[in-house]
Amino acid sequence: MNPVIGAFLGAGVGMGIAGAGAALGIGWLSAKTLEGIARQPEASGKLTTTMLIAIAFVESIALYALVVCLILATKG
Repeated sequence: MNPVIGAFLGAGVGMGIAGAGAALGIGWLSAKTLEGIARQPEASGKLTTTMLIAIAFVESIALYALVVCLILATKG
């Protein structure tokens, strides 16, 4: 296999896995936050703030994966 093809394939698969992981993480965070708000509506402000911070961390992991995949794709 040509190394350039392998680099592009690896970058595409890696970003696909990272994107799917980020989507699952954000979905899980949102679902659990809404469940917590449904159980204790008075805590909605704290729960929403915590959820948004956690979503930012999940998105940062996806952005790191994007940077690694772009570096991999440009090395080929």
